[in-house]
Amino acid sequence: MNDMIEKAKKEVKEIVLNALGNAIGEGVLPSEPIPAFTVEIPKDTAHGDFSCNAALVSAKAFRSNPRAIAQAISERAVLKGTMFDKIEVAGPGFINFFVSGKWFSETVEKVMELGSDYGKVEIGKGKKILVEFVSANPTGPMHIGNARGGAIGDCLSSLLEYAGYYVEREFYINDAGNQVNKFGLSLDIRYRQHFGDDIEMPEDSYHGQDIIDHVVKFAEIHGDKYINDTEENRRKALVEYALPLNIEGLERDLAKYRIHYNTWFKESTLHNSGRVNEIVEILKEKGHTYEKEGAIWFKASDFGDDQDRVLVRANGVPTYFVPDIAYHYNKLVARGFDTAIDILGADHHGYIPRMKAALTALGVEPSRLDVVIMQMVRLVRNGETVKLSKRSGKAITLATLLDEIPMDAARFFFNLRDPDTHLEFDLDLAIEESSKNPVFYVQYAHARICRIIEKMKEEGVVFDGASAKDIAYSEPAELDIIRHLALLPSEITDAAKAYNPSVVTRYVLELAQLFHKFYDTCKIKGEADEIVKSRLALCTAVKIVLKNMLDLLKVEAPEKM
Repeated sequence: MNDMIEKAKKEVKEIVLNALGNAIGEGVLPSEPIPAFTVEIPKDTAHGDFSCNAALVSAKAFRSNPRAIAQAISERAVLKGTMFDKIEVAGPGFINFFVSGKWFSETVEKVMELGSDYGKVEIGKGKKILVEFVSANPTGPMHIGNARGGAIGDCLSSLLEYAGYYVEREFYINDAGNQVNKFGLSLDIRYRQHFGDDIEMPEDSYHGQDIIDHVVKFAEIHGDKYINDTEENRRKALVEYALPLNIEGLERDLAKYRIHYNTWFKESTLHNSGRVNEIVEILKEKGHTYEKEGAIWFKASDFGDDQDRVLVRANGVPTYFVPDIAYHYNKLVARGFDTAIDILGADHHGYIPRMKAALTALGVEPSRLDVVIMQMVRLVRNGETVKLSKRSGKAITLATLLDEIPMDAARFFFNLRDPDTHLEFDLDLAIEESSKNPVFYVQYAHARICRIIEKMKEEGVVFDGASAKDIAYSEPAELDIIRHLALLPSEITDAAKAYNPSVVTRYVLELAQLFHKFYDTCKIKGEADEIVKSRLALCTAVKIVLKNMLDLLKVEAPEKM
């Protein structure tokens, strides 16, 4: 077993069950079924490395005092040949187990043996998950919310891969509907203005400089060719020119952000293929729609939504809800993903019950759609909220943010908090090269280990990983690190189940803290050969885990700083 925590828990259960069996066989306890019990890790390791509540949950079944049951278990517990060397009864009947040195050395050996695979688990069992994230409106640049969504979505995808799932990343391009119509209107008016037409931009159109830039370049290619053409042709030509450029820009900025998608899925393909109309017809055939004031309504309230929803307006135009239903139906039915995960902003809470209602009505199990709600980001500089870029004086976008701060800081900082909590992003801290900067602190731990290993190598001391299981550890700083290394598989499991990559970020931060503490209290150079060997092995194990987790987060693990 690669998970040393689970291996130890399994041994505790076997020890306890055997001891209870012996106690029942001796007549000390009555012959009753043994209730299910748990094995946990105490917050304070002075109370043991593992704690078991078997005596407490068995009190009613055995009609006995929990502490007496615990005593009967401890007296009959056979520790020989296990990873434990001590057992104690505590409090009202908890049974605490203390691991032996064998468990610590085996943990270090396991990390070194598995290397880049250490920490990986198989809870996913190859199930197919599609993670859709960012999906920014292609009519303009990506904002800071997209930056957080990108880091969360990409790291969640890596986390799920680490947990044994087959994962694909997807960007949904809204290249149809109202926003594209507004995009065409905005380009059209700027184009006419460019050739002297005295016309004002509507208040709700797109006023950004990017619209003007597109028009200028379009005019350089086509001149005033479309001025006297029909409005429909003019707008179509402008959109067909500008929209692909915007999409290319999204791809370029996200690639710079170390995000690469398996699929860029266009909404227009759903319209062009007839899938949007098909969804309406399926819901009609199933009896889940009705007509009211010329519009077609979905009986969403029959499936857990708080109200019914319009599918097709009285003018015959589908609402945005219909292509969204078609898109999710495509993910889960047409393409056969076991689960679809959407990373959405906090303003999308109401979206979840209506989409699950639609899937249920279509015969799709709604639990196959999971939504990660992401809270807002507040950018801070000198303790004050910042909305404008220092360089451009414009609103900070993903592109301008990455011009101002290191890539590693952006990836790391956006995953410092649970997705559903508000995030304060300190721009000054992100560029500070000190232990106050969490990503610098973690990277420095990795670089420091690389330097230690290199210096010892120069002195002819190399530990190649052989016989790591024979190494003894005794210093508290060493044991704390090893306990933390052993936690990684269960941390990956918990993080994957919760769809929360910030668990990984916090884990790696704590590992760096434990290593820096170890470095300050445990010398390597000048110690006895056995101690040098053991500490070099531990440094190597920490280096492996730091690198693995930084790779998962797509943050550099530098060898020099």
